[in-house]
Amino acid sequence: MDLSNLVIVLKAALSPNPAERKAAEDSLNQYQYTPQHLVRLLQIVVDGNCDMAVRQAASIHFKNFIAKNWAPLDPEEQCKILPSDKDVVRQNILVFVAQLPPLLRAQLGECLKTIIHADYPEQWPGLLHWVTHNLQDQQVYGALFVLRILARKYEFKSDEERIPVYHVVEETFPHLLNMFSRLVQIANPSIEVADLIKLICKIFWSSIYLEIPKKLFDPNVFNAWMALFLNMLERPVPLEGQPVDPELRKSWGWWKVKKWTVHILNRLYTRFGDLKLQNPENKAFAQHFQKNYAGKILECHLNLLNAIRTGDYLPDRVTNLILQYLSNSISKTALYNLLQPRLDVVLFEIIFPLMCFNDNDQTLWEEDPHEYVRKGYDIIEDLYSPRTAAMDFVSELVRKRGKENLQKFILFIVEIFKRYEAASIEFKPYRQKDGALLGIGALCDKLKHTEPYKSELEPMLVQHVFPEFASPVGHLRAKAAWVAGQYAHVNFSDSNNFRKALQSVVSGMRDPELPVRVDSVFALRSFVESCKDLSEIRPILPQLLDDFFKLMNEVENEDLVFTLETIVDKFGEEMAPYALGLCQNLAAAFWKCINTSEGDEEADDPGALAAAGCLRAISTILESVSRLPHLFAHTEPTLLPIMRRMLTTDGQDVFEEVLEIVSYLTFFSPTISMEMWSLWPLLLEALADWAIDFFPNILVPLDNYISRGTVHYLTCKEPDYQQSLWNVLSNIMSDKNLEDNDIEPAPKLIEVVFQNCKGQVDHWVEPYIRLTVERLRFTERPYLKCLLVQVIANALYYNPSLTLNILQKLGVATEVFNIWFQMLQQTKKSGARANFKREHDKKVCCLGLTSLLTLPSDQLPGEALERVFKATLELLVAYKDQVAAAKDEPEDDDDMDDGLETDDDEDDMGDDAEDGDDADSLRLQRLAAQAKSFRPADDDDDDSDDEFSDDDELQSPIDEVDPFIFFMDIAKAMQASDQVRFQNLSQTLDFRYQALATGVSQHADQRRVEIEKEKLDKANAAAAAS
Repeated sequence: MDLSNLVIVLKAALSPNPAERKAAEDSLNQYQYTPQHLVRLLQIVVDGNCDMAVRQAASIHFKNFIAKNWAPLDPEEQCKILPSDKDVVRQNILVFVAQLPPLLRAQLGECLKTIIHADYPEQWPGLLHWVTHNLQDQQVYGALFVLRILARKYEFKSDEERIPVYHVVEETFPHLLNMFSRLVQIANPSIEVADLIKLICKIFWSSIYLEIPKKLFDPNVFNAWMALFLNMLERPVPLEGQPVDPELRKSWGWWKVKKWTVHILNRLYTRFGDLKLQNPENKAFAQHFQKNYAGKILECHLNLLNAIRTGDYLPDRVTNLILQYLSNSISKTALYNLLQPRLDVVLFEIIFPLMCFNDNDQTLWEEDPHEYVRKGYDIIEDLYSPRTAAMDFVSELVRKRGKENLQKFILFIVEIFKRYEAASIEFKPYRQKDGALLGIGALCDKLKHTEPYKSELEPMLVQHVFPEFASPVGHLRAKAAWVAGQYAHVNFSDSNNFRKALQSVVSGMRDPELPVRVDSVFALRSFVESCKDLSEIRPILPQLLDDFFKLMNEVENEDLVFTLETIVDKFGEEMAPYALGLCQNLAAAFWKCINTSEGDEEADDPGALAAAGCLRAISTILESVSRLPHLFAHTEPTLLPIMRRMLTTDGQDVFEEVLEIVSYLTFFSPTISMEMWSLWPLLLEALADWAIDFFPNILVPLDNYISRGTVHYLTCKEPDYQQSLWNVLSNIMSDKNLEDNDIEPAPKLIEVVFQNCKGQVDHWVEPYIRLTVERLRFTERPYLKCLLVQVIANALYYNPSLTLNILQKLGVATEVFNIWFQMLQQTKKSGARANFKREHDKKVCCLGLTSLLTLPSDQLPGEALERVFKATLELLVAYKDQVAAAKDEPEDDDDMDDGLETDDDEDDMGDDAEDGDDADSLRLQRLAAQAKSFRPADDDDDDSDDEFSDDDELQSPIDEVDPFIFFMDIAKAMQASDQVRFQNLSQTLDFRYQALATGVSQHADQRRVEIEKEKLDKANAAAAAS
């Protein structure tokens, strides 16, 4: 397509007629890969005579094409742009980028970013020369614009990846310094000068973000830069030309320069100027900075903050950054001494006014309460907020310099409280009271632990906070709820005070003002957590839940859902009457959040966060009613559409939460419905395509399907579940590009199949053994080796004769048993076993080895029999000791839930599933611990116990098998069937092994008695319950 035709097609792509527009877009797609197409698009973008709308359309197509095709993500994929076209683009884009209007320059800037990230320095070695040359020529702005993109490529790179930026600094910083120096000397500078200085600042920022380039360690060079930055910091921003509109004003060039200057100085101070944080080679730099600049910067910052006292303009971001610098200065003696003479002015005339409700707050409250709520609970907003920075300053001040400042600040707050109380209603300082309450809330942790304030908290709340629940001013009602929530955990001497506050917070959920309702819900969470007598809340629970969901329909906020989770958690099974309604409401809220977030390009939009929160709350509800399985059938239809959609790539952001819901429904429901089985293919498709990182989470529902729906798993052929599982597991386990810890759940799944389908999957034993042995040969990680050997052990327990024949047929029997016995004998320095550390591992190995003893002498000759018998005895004794140690340990639910042990020299034990625990609590333990105990450890150290997280909470068919009784029964059967063979074996046992055998025999007898007693106790308990 030639240039004139391309212009016509681009015009048509802007047509209001959909058919014409589609035809044009199809034509563009058809010709996009033809030679010179990219070059022609660039020609149109830079052609000043062409219609601006067409140029803009061309720039967007140009940007999108380069983003997709300049450097394909897949290294195997052939690039669709000719090298000659790439050369033409690289040569011309630099020339024109500075000459274009801002709208088009922004698009070409994105293109340059893609090209530089892909090509510099290897494919574009001349780029730096072009930049350096043009910094001294007519194209200064273009050179700075490109240099900013180049420097930004290395902003977050460290170590070797960062080396190219040092060369960039060496070549360009002398020119930048000269240019900066000349620009600073211009009298009455224009806004274009500000744009150039801003770019220099941004280049400097990117170049020093992670490390100071060596060039700047030269004191003369660094001092020259610092003189310029201090000049920019001290210099008043020109009054002429400042926009009146606040949004435009904060983005105005000279205020941007001020912001970047403060940003750079903060970065230099916090990352490189703190002696405590520095490595030895940077220490001299830190000392130089502290001695010559830290104090000067503080002085300049304090002078800038004066604008707040005098009512002059200072952008929020600049205020926030300055207060961050002040907060960091509090702990440094020299800087604190400089700050101290002006501290009262800073604290009471700058910091405190920033904490008070202001005109902007009032406007937002009245005109857009939803935005007021969003800003109040947005973490990103906190990073830029002067109010948050002011609160942080106060907190840091009383934490680090509390002796001289806490009392002073509290007296100031008390004085405001008194003035407020004394004033008549029309003259009350409402906004100052708001700031005072914020201060009290911010200092909650300090005041709760510091006398004399600690003992005065309740009277203070009763006198100065709780009355504001009835304030005529909305923002004070909201602040009262927030402060009450901060202090809900205080031990109230008069329970009526707690009750009244709780009632006020609940009433606040029906306040006419939205921000009051939201703050009341958040406060309610703290009150529910602190409530010792749930009868305070129980009668109002239906109304409370109703109010909660009304609010969720108005506001999408993750924190709202936390309150619901807390209520559900606290009331447990009492939530049963509300479970279905709650799930339906949360599902509706989830879809609303998803629809919102799909329309929002931002990665951190509140809709996506709230959606995940809704799913977590649903899980909490399902867990709370886990002892009432009939409820699960009622909730399933509501949750199925969510699971179906979110188990695809659409649900990547909430995949973990959705898998948890699938896990609950497949485990607690009385039976697994056909609708739930329809999710199996989605789980395996996700695992095969993109969800390998979620394999430990996917394992949980797959285990549930096989163990609780065994008959359907085995008999159904459309779809063929057995075949589909094999397809996925064989691909994963044979993929040499996957790390060992990525595939750990795979052998666990094979174990689930062998244990649950005993005698029914003979045709799968050989394929799974072949797959396991192949992976074992190139596995390095000890834990995965254990899991793979346990597949062999499980196969032997499944069918010892079949398994041994397969191992011999494959010619790997000797190799596998040598690896196994070698691993059994390996110990750490402490003498503890290096492998098979969990109770479950030992038990599986015991059952597998013991099963070999059932084989006749032609399959298991005398020497092999002796080796197996001795290894099994040693393993049984180790298992017995581990179980006994676990029983002796005090139970700590938190430690159990952690799922990971870290002591390298101790084999800490987890509870065994045969301890006779109530089956329901075992189920709960199972789901709570399952994903965590399956989760791979991050540390590949051979001596690490990270993987020693017991799965004994996980139910499996071998839970009912006692390894000691199993061993003794088989030993007795061998003795009865082949006395000579058994006698020969006994004679090979020395005194130690004979003693071990006697001990195992006695323990087996003891276990028989214990198991009978457990059965009797359960029967009696069941009879009593009925």
